[in-house]
Amino acid sequence: MKDIMILDGYNVTNALPELKELARADFGAARDGLIEIMSEYRTFRGIDILIVFDAHMSAKGREHQEKVKGVEVVFTKEKMTADSYIEKKISVLAEKRKVIVVTNDWTEQLMVLGSGAVRVSVRELQLDLTEARSRISETTYKLNREKDFLSNRIDKETLKKLEEFRRK
Repeated sequence: MKDIMILDGYNVTNALPELKELARADFGAARDGLIEIMSEYRTFRGIDILIVFDAHMSAKGREHQEKVKGVEVVFTKEKMTADSYIEKKISVLAEKRKVIVVTNDWTEQLMVLGSGAVRVSVRELQLDLTEARSRISETTYKLNREKDFLSNRIDKETLKKLEEFRRK
């Protein structure tokens, strides 16, 4: 079974500089931005991602879950914090697979460590995201560069004839 990374959604959004600025203008866009970032990261690292957003101050009432671009997104029910949701989720998942929790909340970090999961700060995630983006860019560049050669686009027989023609 794949490892799973659980993010305290608003905690991460408010700690990543590019999303924090966006959240000031449009919190929904910042949430969508986090989902987009983590969707790419999920594909690159080959892990499952769960992002938990608090709804404890909201009057929505019920918990809401959806899958967006391969990322599981949860909005907690009314009066439930992301921390308490994550704590319950860890107790279910930690026996079966490696659980990584991303948060800057010190109390939550202690709870994570005590429950058998791995704690990652938002800064550590940010550094890994930067590395992942860099490696994705390198790979994409190499793949695109390889496609640019005529020899990669024509059949071997034609390539052989062209080589013979060049030598004459």
